[in-house]
Amino acid sequence: MIITTGDHAVQEAVRRASALSKESGIQYVPRNRTSLPKLSAQHGDTDILVILEGGARLYRPNGEAMLFHPSMAFVRAKRLIKGESDPMLEAARVQPGDSIIDCTAGLGSDAAVFALGAGPEGRVLALEDSLSLWSLMREGFAYYVSGVKEFDEALRRITVKRAEHLELLRGLPDKSADVVYFDPMFRDPIQESSAISPLRSYANNNQLDPEAIAEACRVARKTVVLKEKKGSGEFQRLGFTTQSRSHTKIVYGVISLDQ
Repeated sequence: MIITTGDHAVQEAVRRASALSKESGIQYVPRNRTSLPKLSAQHGDTDILVILEGGARLYRPNGEAMLFHPSMAFVRAKRLIKGESDPMLEAARVQPGDSIIDCTAGLGSDAAVFALGAGPEGRVLALEDSLSLWSLMREGFAYYVSGVKEFDEALRRITVKRAEHLELLRGLPDKSADVVYFDPMFRDPIQESSAISPLRSYANNNQLDPEAIAEACRVARKTVVLKEKKGSGEFQRLGFTTQSRSHTKIVYGVISLDQ
C-alpha cells in the first residue's frame, strides 16, 4: 500500500499524507499528475490511499474505489440529534459518559453513532486490523465535514487504533470499558446492502473466536453486543441473547454483565 494525494495537491494534503506516512510506515509517493492505475502498477499493483480535502479515498487496482463517507451513520445521527432512539444504542444500553470499544470498526459507521450516544464525556475506541481500512477511517474521522456540528464533533472524539481485537482485549484490565461491540461483516451477506459491498474486499471475514467473546465479557462492565443477520447461528454459538426487531434483517445479540 502507498499514500498519495489528488491530482492537484494542496500543501495541506501533502502535509497530511506525510504525517500519516510517518505514523503508519506506509510509503508516501508524490502524485505528480500520475494516474492512479499507473502509480499502482509502478509500485506492484498495490492499494493506494488518496488524501483529499475532507477525508480520503481508497483505490484498488481492478476493484471498486471507496470514498470515506458516514453513509447510514449520518442518517442515524440526525435522528439521534432530533431526540429519536437508535436500536444499537438501546441494545447496548449506552449512556452519556460510557466507554465503548468497537472491535471490528470497518469504516466506523457504528463507532460514529456510539460517539454520539456516549457524548462529549464518553470514550469510543474503534479497532480495525486492515491497514487499508484503518488508514481510510483515520483520515475520515479526522477531516470529514458533514455540516452538522454535533456529528463532526463526535467523529473527532473517536480514537482509531490499528489492532487485532483479540490481542488488544487480552491486554486490557478487567471491567475497563462499559460496552464491547462486534460487527463481523456478516459471513452470509445481505446482497442488497450496497454500502457493505465494496468494504468486503478489504475486511477480515473470519468467524469470531469464542475467546474474543470471553475476553470481551471480562473487559466489559455492562454489555457485550454482536450485530448479525437475522437467523444467524452465531448468536447461539457465541452465547448471545437476541433482541429481534420486526421489518429488519439486522439483529443485535447481547450478553448483559451487570444484571
